[in-house]
Amino acid sequence: MAVRKIPTEGGTWLSRWEPEDPDFWQKTGKPLAWRTLWVTTFSLTLSFIVWFMVSAIVVRLPNIGFNFTTTQLFWLTAMPGLAGGMLRIVWTFLPPVLGTRHLITFSTLLLLIPVLGWSYAIANPATPYWVLLLLAFLAGVGGGNFSGFMPSTSYFFPKRLQGTALGIQAGIGNFGVSVVQFLTPWVVGFALFGSSLVGLGEPQTYSKGEVSKAIWLHNAAEVWILFILLAAVLAWAFLRSVPVRANFREQFDIFRDKHTWVMTSLYIATFGSFSGLSAVFGLLIKQLYGKFDGAPDPLAYAFLGPLVGSVLRVIFGPIADRVGGARLTQLSTLGMLLSALALSFFLTPDSLAEFPYFVASMLALFFFAGIGNASTFKQMPMIFEPRKAGGVIGWTAAVAAFGPFGFSTLIAAIIAQTGSPTAFFYGLAVFYLINAGLNWHFYTRRGAEKPC
Repeated sequence: MAVRKIPTEGGTWLSRWEPEDPDFWQKTGKPLAWRTLWVTTFSLTLSFIVWFMVSAIVVRLPNIGFNFTTTQLFWLTAMPGLAGGMLRIVWTFLPPVLGTRHLITFSTLLLLIPVLGWSYAIANPATPYWVLLLLAFLAGVGGGNFSGFMPSTSYFFPKRLQGTALGIQAGIGNFGVSVVQFLTPWVVGFALFGSSLVGLGEPQTYSKGEVSKAIWLHNAAEVWILFILLAAVLAWAFLRSVPVRANFREQFDIFRDKHTWVMTSLYIATFGSFSGLSAVFGLLIKQLYGKFDGAPDPLAYAFLGPLVGSVLRVIFGPIADRVGGARLTQLSTLGMLLSALALSFFLTPDSLAEFPYFVASMLALFFFAGIGNASTFKQMPMIFEPRKAGGVIGWTAAVAAFGPFGFSTLIAAIIAQTGSPTAFFYGLAVFYLINAGLNWHFYTRRGAEKPC
């Protein structure tokens, strides 16, 4: 890594950072790198929680007095994805401009805006739909953070450990999706201590059929406020910034490299699928299987997919360091192809007997997407030099973050036209096949241009 000495700004900027130097790494770099990883991972987990908070809330809105159509509900789950993708494009270029310490601290504090907004909006069923759309869009700040956090972490580690470090950070961060979907049904069941402090002490009435009970749905957002404040304090206290600097114009050189675009497509296939399926899993269960007697609770299953994908991302980060990312990406794309085709058989169910097969096929998609999420982040630091690798990681993550928006809007449109999302998953299978071919040609086959 090319390093140039720069002035220290209030203790924020390090004057030297050479992780590829074994002596420097053991004596100086390693402790700070791992400390940075754990602090930023905590903030990233909260970012994913806020990003997917809306998907955990919308399935309950019709039961507390909000009268929205199926399309309107899918659009609410789509907006965080739209915003996350747009904001990731901006956040991609911020690490060499702001530095890790400032970027993580202030990005974490921004999460308070959608959290507080949803806390108040949910409490009143008369809240206009456009307000909820705006708040759903603002929840995309959590998705945008990823493209600033991951490149920042990549600067701190030598190439031989970047698969492990980025796999841990992204994998644990992705757990935020499961955390919010798993905890929401529990935390809305009682009044939080802080509710009375912020004027949110009154519960809503939840009605489903003949069942009626009190719930505190605003807790789904409010519960994260203190955790966000803690994460911001930890970031400011313990993080520093490495001397990797570049302005916005200098970073645009990544777009002249064809491998930027190949890796973008591969990451759309892997993380785009993970994020998109995470956003729609619960609503798909509700729409496809909610019509049957004894229908399953969507949130009792929706957290399982993100959980599987997150665990696999953590596990396969170190494996990618040992066997190479390209081989695992090949496994990932082919596995997702077969899983999407299997899923297509259970999208027009005749009874609940098909539900276990639907869930199994969805979990298989998450399984292989999790492998690909880890392996692609091993490939990028091997293909590009450090500063470019950080930019490409941020950019590919930005485009793939449109997954919730793309999946939600396309599925809603296809269901409206055909009554089933089957055509969407056929198209997804074709996309996976194309990406398997790209990865094989450029990175996996004997004599590949960039074996990695």
